[in-house]
Amino acid sequence: MTVTLEVSDNVGTIRLDRPPMNALDVAVQDRLRELAEEATRREDVRAVILYGGEKVFAAGADIKEMQAMDHTAMVVRSKALQDSFTAVARIPKPVVAAVTGYALGGGCELALCADFRIAADNAKLGQPEILLGLIPGAGGTQRLARLIGPSRAKDLIFTGRMVKAEEALTLGLVDRVVPAAEVYEQAHAWAARLAKGPALALRAAKESVDAGLETDIDTGLTVERNWFAGLFATEDRERGMRSFVEEGPGKAKFL
Repeated sequence: MTVTLEVSDNVGTIRLDRPPMNALDVAVQDRLRELAEEATRREDVRAVILYGGEKVFAAGADIKEMQAMDHTAMVVRSKALQDSFTAVARIPKPVVAAVTGYALGGGCELALCADFRIAADNAKLGQPEILLGLIPGAGGTQRLARLIGPSRAKDLIFTGRMVKAEEALTLGLVDRVVPAAEVYEQAHAWAARLAKGPALALRAAKESVDAGLETDIDTGLTVERNWFAGLFATEDRERGMRSFVEEGPGKAKFL
């Protein structure tokens, strides 16, 4: 399989494996959607890692495949492309991208679907679609602008330039830069820590933040308020508060 889901210690790793550059062809896109939906359903998956292997995250779309498509074909395909990435973005659990080597075009857009991005010190990210006479089509114009701001996003999208890991960190495109050999290890540590947390509260936090970014503040506050009150019906809330009162902060163990 070109994309797999492996689960260990409640952490699911969605692994791209299409050598040499993990090009995101139609089959990979569809498989990403399937595995994102599986990770969403599975109770033994409490956090997710997106990983392309030690050498490259994903260098973008399969250009030869795209070149053969005309307007009619892409009208049909573009919705499925976006739906695949949206399925990853909407996994209601913490998701971290472990970025090694190139994360370009669709690869960068896939990383944008994560909640947190850990990059290797040799990583290079960018949206080079403009160099093909195109624009990002898997959410790049929307998620990138929301993450780093419209001016910085336009710089990357208009020029198509690649940025190295340190500049990506400065821009806010990635959240941490580590030695290449440590990328997956640190991503797993981040995911494993959150996998031990209260699953419903983490889901509520993620959905509240994401929904708030897509609407006005009053609507966002309503989403937050409804989730906040709803969590008072959960066992995790009871366990967390009881532990705080009896043992002090930060010692609760959630199922």
